[in-house]
Amino acid sequence: MTSVKQVQITFDCAKPERVARFWCEVLGYVVPPPPEGFATWDDYTGSLPPEKQDAGFVCGDPTGAGPRLYFQRVPEGKVAKNRVHLDVRVGTGLVGEERLAKLEAECTRLIALGAVRDRVLLADEENESCINMRDIEGNEFCLD
Repeated sequence: MTSVKQVQITFDCAKPERVARFWCEVLGYVVPPPPEGFATWDDYTGSLPPEKQDAGFVCGDPTGAGPRLYFQRVPEGKVAKNRVHLDVRVGTGLVGEERLAKLEAECTRLIALGAVRDRVLLADEENESCINMRDIEGNEFCLD
C-alpha cells in the first residue's frame, strides 16, 4: 500500500497574490524568497511576459510541516468546479514515463476506493504530467 506524505492545496482565484497573502495571515504561512537573481517578487513578476504576470503565487508553512499552498489565476468565478482542490503529490521528483507510471498506479489504487478518473494531462514545456480525478462526492483533485 502506498503512503502519501505530501499534498499541495491549490486555489483557483482572480487575484493570486492577494488571496495567498490572506492565507499567510490566517495560517501563519510565509511567502518564499523570490527566485535567485531577483530582489523582490515584483521584480520577478515584472520580468515575465504580460500573460504570465500575476498568474500564480505560493506560500508555505515556515516549519515545513504543513502543505504548500498554490494560488492560480483563472478567468472564471466559481460556478461548478471546485475553487480549491488538493494536489496529491505522488510523482514528486519523477519525470516522463517513470512519473506517468507512478501516477497511473496511484490512480488505479484510488479508483478501487471509489475515485473517478477524469483525464490525463501529459507533460508540456512548462508542466509535468498529472491526472485529474474526482473523489467519491465528485470534488476535483489532481495526482501530481
